[in-house]
Amino acid sequence: MTFGGRYVILMMSLFSIYTGLIYNEFFSVPFELFGRSAYACRDLSCQDASTVGLIKVRDAYPFGVDPAWHGTRSELPFLNSLKMKMSILLGVAQMNLGIILSYFNATFFGNSLNIWFQFIPQMIFLNSLFGYLSLLIIVKWCTGSQADLYHVMIYMFLSPTDELGENQLFPGQKTVQLVLLLLALVSVPWMLLPKPFLLKKLHENRHQGQSYTPLQSTDDTLLSEANHDSHGHDHEEFEFSEVFVHQLIHTIEFVLGAVSNTASYLRLWALSLAHSELSAVFYEKVLLLAWGNPSISHSLSFNAYIDLKSKIHGHVDMHDDVLPFGFNRFNNIIILIAGIVVFIFATVGVLLLMETLSAFLHALRLHWVEFQGKFYEGDGYKFYPFSFVLLDDEDG
Repeated sequence: MTFGGRYVILMMSLFSIYTGLIYNEFFSVPFELFGRSAYACRDLSCQDASTVGLIKVRDAYPFGVDPAWHGTRSELPFLNSLKMKMSILLGVAQMNLGIILSYFNATFFGNSLNIWFQFIPQMIFLNSLFGYLSLLIIVKWCTGSQADLYHVMIYMFLSPTDELGENQLFPGQKTVQLVLLLLALVSVPWMLLPKPFLLKKLHENRHQGQSYTPLQSTDDTLLSEANHDSHGHDHEEFEFSEVFVHQLIHTIEFVLGAVSNTASYLRLWALSLAHSELSAVFYEKVLLLAWGNPSISHSLSFNAYIDLKSKIHGHVDMHDDVLPFGFNRFNNIIILIAGIVVFIFATVGVLLLMETLSAFLHALRLHWVEFQGKFYEGDGYKFYPFSFVLLDDEDG
């Protein structure tokens, strides 16, 4: 089973390395791989580092999250906001890709109705709301604005004509929001009403002897079921109510799904938060506790603390009382070995096995429901998973 999933495991490991580089962490340990941190203490004593905070002394960190965020009081709120916004951006991008694939399906089967009355209004509806939210997120990141995006999106529906005030991110934002809201409202009846009536007209034209090419899609299935029973009767009354109800269900499912599917991508944020917290617990409460540094999560590392004391006092005795609690070592090799063993087993068993399975299952659900639900219909050929063995047999 493991050998059969080797490509999935390989891709997951590569993306795990990539996300580790994004957060500049390795087993919850920050690393300055791409340069020095953009933040530093206000003075040599760093006494106000945990209260007042650090100051920016250099340009922004060139890649990923600045390692200076690690261990600070504002680390969790900052990373939560970052991960939540990244989840929305990834989700909207993947749902747009799914809708674009539905266009290629319609083009392949020669179904112009699905292009004009499914693909286009779906793209308009999704991007008028959540595509616009993604744009606001990017603009907020680029400009450093303090606008409240929750307030912007909520009052875009409740009070679209009110002034935005301090929540305005760019000139003419209120006008843009009114246009997008109008487009979203228009796209709903666009998806619902024209298609059933056009299918009925095509049915009537077919039985009046006019030339008509049958649709090769789900709509053709509905049309053929309305026209012919299982015994192949030549003509039956067009079941307009059945087709209309089917289109109504499809429209409601997409409109509500646009909201619920976007919220469903927030599971990426939750999984990332759980993984990072578990990693931090195993590192700080197991490995560092056995090593003798239970409070290493301060803004200063052990080496930085020693360097600082050397500058102030001229020397530092590793056995005197000038070291704060948390930097005293147990000097017990048995505790150290036991802590390393527990850390290794916890890391392999929880972070590498259980967390990998959890991430795989959640990713599978996102692909199957949120992504494939935009284009996959499942009424054609039976699905067979890709296999190199079957490919070799066909070539042979």
